[in-house]
Amino acid sequence: MSTSADQTRFDFDDIDTVSRYKLLSFTIVPRPIAWVSTVDEQGHRNLAPFSFFNIVATDPPLIALGITTRAGGKDTPRHIRETGQFVVNLVPRRLIGAMNVSAIEFPPEVDEIAAAGLETIPSERVRPPRVAGAPVAYECETFQLINLPSGQCVVIGRVLCAHIDSIAVRDANRCHIDTAALELVGRMDNRYVHAGEIFDLPRISVQEWRDRSSEATSGSPLERGRA
Repeated sequence: MSTSADQTRFDFDDIDTVSRYKLLSFTIVPRPIAWVSTVDEQGHRNLAPFSFFNIVATDPPLIALGITTRAGGKDTPRHIRETGQFVVNLVPRRLIGAMNVSAIEFPPEVDEIAAAGLETIPSERVRPPRVAGAPVAYECETFQLINLPSGQCVVIGRVLCAHIDSIAVRDANRCHIDTAALELVGRMDNRYVHAGEIFDLPRISVQEWRDRSSEATSGSPLERGRA
């Protein structure tokens, strides 16, 4: 670690995994929560939340899920390795208590869905069920599974279909969604975020940028750079 007048530099080769977790999870915010439902080959269900999660591509449609380790291993990656299927449910504010129950490190024989008092809906293209009440659910199959030397793993899943509460679908033909209506919960460092400041920031064209720059400086940097 080194410190200058303006910034502190952290070399990730020189710090342990707990320190890396703190730096990443306290700066990459807010993070969406993947509430992942799986079923093993014998039909045992599992449900667990993960906040190392996001979209990574749209062609093909891919999401990435990072799973850390625990003693004895986690059921989620084991089920995914066995079956290649999972469902990512997104967490609404009204189900945050049930999500917290599903985060308990139960032994493998415990069904977290039942323990949290949740109902499920059969999926259409994969075996694991969807969480009833989750406003968004993505049925996924494994695209790539990366096992890391630490025992952690990264699951890249291909989204086969999405189920979104109709109340939040403004225009199904144009795929316009009212995100606020979903009332989703995310992680903000080690806390949770539900509804903070929301603002619009429309993308601008090069010409708009040139016009604004011209008004402010009587000639944009692009134009000056060409002189």
